[in-house]
Amino acid sequence: MAKRKLQQFAELATFTNVIQQPFGKENFDYPLKGNWGRDFFKNNHPIVLELGCGKGEYSVALARNHPEFNYIGLDIKGNRIWTGAKKALEDNLSNVGFIRSQVDRIGNFFAPGEIYGIWVTFPDPKPKKGNARKRLTSAEMVSIYQKVLRPGGQIQLKTDSTFNYDFTLETIRDNQYQLVRHSEDIDRDYPGEELLQIRTYYEQKFREKGFPIRFVSFIP
Repeated sequence: MAKRKLQQFAELATFTNVIQQPFGKENFDYPLKGNWGRDFFKNNHPIVLELGCGKGEYSVALARNHPEFNYIGLDIKGNRIWTGAKKALEDNLSNVGFIRSQVDRIGNFFAPGEIYGIWVTFPDPKPKKGNARKRLTSAEMVSIYQKVLRPGGQIQLKTDSTFNYDFTLETIRDNQYQLVRHSEDIDRDYPGEELLQIRTYYEQKFREKGFPIRFVSFIP
């Protein structure tokens, strides 16, 4: 492992805005479960979760622009989370935190209905048929989200992938989820909409290659 990554992992353990999964344990209830507002954020604002947050650009930008919400970015890659967590600390953003864990473990961290809404930003499409259930907008994964998402809570996807976009719309149709809105090109259909114009590292790379950015919002 590169020296820089080792340094980042060591720093991550000291960050007050980062929670790390107890590795080696599958069945556990994290002490903050059901009490994130009271014990972590020290307020009762709604909590929005970003899954597969990568470097955390979306969570940090949302937290900066919307202090009336709390945001939590979740990713298994500690060296990626380090970037967003460090930026949040430097900017004194108290309404954003990070969890290092697998996405399918969110039920270990959150109580039923504790999450107001979910963002899924540029996930790996996992196009191989054998990986269908692991796609972050598969029915199997959505059923996990439903255990922590409030009734009526929206799941919002941003992606450059036509495959991911089409798969998500198919999942919505097949499972009779409520489609709120969707777009094959957010610049064409929702120009200037602040929530959609936040750009992650990966989104900027895709845009530079000329890929349109797609968006889906639905209620499971």
